Amino acid sequence: MAVNPDIQKERQSATFDTEKLTEVVYGGKKMVRRRRYLQNIIFEDKYLNSFPPWWNRTRVQQYDTAIKKNVYLNKLMQDLNITEFTEQAFISEAGSGHEGNPLGVHRTMFIPTIEKLGTREQVAKYVEPAKQYKIIGTYAQTEMGHGTFIRGLETTATYDAKTEEFVINSPTVSSIKYWPAALGNTCNHVVLMAQLYSKGKCHGIQAFILQIRSLKDNRLLPGVSAGDIGNKLGFNAQDNGYLKFDNVRIPRESLLSRYAKVERDGTYTAPETPRLAYGTMVFVRALIVGQCAKSLAQACVITTRYSAVRRQTEIRPGGEEPQVIDYQTQQEKIFPLLAAAYAFIFSGNMMLKEYIRINADMEKGILDEMAALHGLAAGLKAFSAEVTSNGIDKLRRACGGHGYSHASGIPKIWTYITPACTYEGENTVMYLQCARYLVKQYAQAARGQKLVGFMSYLNNPVKQRSALNDALKMSDLIEAYEHTAARLIKVAASRLQALVKGGMPIEEARNKCGVPLVTAAKAHTQAYVVKLFSGVVNRPDFDHSVARVLEALCKLFAVYGINERLGEFIQDGFLDGQQADMILNKTLSLLAEIRPNAVALVDAFDYSDKILQSCIGRYDGKVYEALYEYAKTSPLNKEEVHDTYTTTLKPLMEGKLKFDSPAARL
Repeated sequence: MAVNPDIQKERQSATFDTEKLTEVVYGGKKMVRRRRYLQNIIFEDKYLNSFPPWWNRTRVQQYDTAIKKNVYLNKLMQDLNITEFTEQAFISEAGSGHEGNPLGVHRTMFIPTIEKLGTREQVAKYVEPAKQYKIIGTYAQTEMGHGTFIRGLETTATYDAKTEEFVINSPTVSSIKYWPAALGNTCNHVVLMAQLYSKGKCHGIQAFILQIRSLKDNRLLPGVSAGDIGNKLGFNAQDNGYLKFDNVRIPRESLLSRYAKVERDGTYTAPETPRLAYGTMVFVRALIVGQCAKSLAQACVITTRYSAVRRQTEIRPGGEEPQVIDYQTQQEKIFPLLAAAYAFIFSGNMMLKEYIRINADMEKGILDEMAALHGLAAGLKAFSAEVTSNGIDKLRRACGGHGYSHASGIPKIWTYITPACTYEGENTVMYLQCARYLVKQYAQAARGQKLVGFMSYLNNPVKQRSALNDALKMSDLIEAYEHTAARLIKVAASRLQALVKGGMPIEEARNKCGVPLVTAAKAHTQAYVVKLFSGVVNRPDFDHSVARVLEALCKLFAVYGINERLGEFIQDGFLDGQQADMILNKTLSLLAEIRPNAVALVDAFDYSDKILQSCIGRYDGKVYEALYEYAKTSPLNKEEVHDTYTTTLKPLMEGKLKFDSPAARL
């Protein structure tokens, strides 16, 4: 393969073995080989290669292609006996990355919710047919008027003891289910979240399973109205939909009854721990951290490679135009986000491991760590989504005009991941949920209770000044993060406590403290990621050269985060102006240190051109040739002379254009 000489030079300048870092990213040689093997099957598949490029598909074509691709991929995974979640993700990434999957929620939310909340009989009845796609489901929670505030949902399920049925209704326009994926046309069953009424009393939100479309012809069942909600900023291969009920009757057995139960006479038995119902959402939030990591990593690959190939504006008149990546301002746009991508990869891996471990305990009735898991998942989901959404748009702008084009591949990635700031919990609400957990932990620490795990930093003695010096040791940086997080949690908790003591209701007090609570949650979550990243870097089994370059990324992630929020670190005098100067100087020196390894660092993510689908992020650096070929595929180029010329432009130029309109007759 002929390779652009600039990008070839970049790879030759690397100080570490790219393959060894790839093994760190994916968990060892065996997993790297397995990933490449599975993805090469997809890359070489004739059927998957028969579809037109995604950038020229209409909305209907996007949906049709997504259904066909993902049905084919599911069948392929069955034939290959691919049952492990990570391996399935490798295949989906290669076959339909960032294109949306109308069957995705069926697998990640519909089935897991039934498994978690259903009785053995319900699991036997629905899960196996769902896994075989004999039924297709979605998770219908969000309504037109309510999303993250689950307790405010308005859809009703009223129990009729005479017939032993629930009557499902959408009593207001704002109660119409709105946004759930696959509602538009794909699904025939839903897990429905609704207010349960029995014996004249509301028992809160419960999960039901019911059929909404015929299994014979996919027509809506009586009393059900549903459809697609129309074009969106992204995810247009996904048929996000609306769902309205008018006195739809379902049997008593439709209530997912592993924990909550309704007897024949309407007697309601509440679950011992209501939060068990939210286990699926915690799982999905854990997945989102990993999805953010992948999306940010891919955008970094594209922007870094393009910046190495693109030359712009001679520094000295008449001199050679330097590579854009040689400008410190460009490095400042890219390298901290590259560090964040690695940080989120490690955080996402940890989050899934923690979910699996704690969920196994929850299944045994051990609920000790459930609150901690919920708080961590909420904070990490919000932080990773916020950094990723803002970061990818920054990377797009760093590519100049070409970043605006679908040819770059970045708009596709950004519009796919930026909804993560809203779905499965709007970010601000997620930060506030995290903050509620932090306030409780702070209260325990204030009473002298010893906290465990990462929260133990709230037990640390309060120091007046940081020991940070020119060495900028990671231990000192972590201490600065934990000190600042602890102070901000104390500020928010103390303010909240003072308002409540003054007679303000707790709900109103939380609103009056919303901004400091969110600030505290962000500080806590970022401190967690910094410490986790540092722990990964210090693993003794890493190759020395790999560990060194990861250490530079980790330190950049830490010092850049302090620079961005410098006021929080110096407000109480823990860091002073001289130390702030040290941190800025270290940030700039780290940009220079990372610069020779930039291309190798993004190569280590191991994303094929067929996944990136980017003209400017190609492995071979043939950017301009690819852009020219891309331009020629535009549908407007199919005809040399478009009909519009004959009907409108030519008459305009000849002065013969006439419009028979009311305005023309005035």
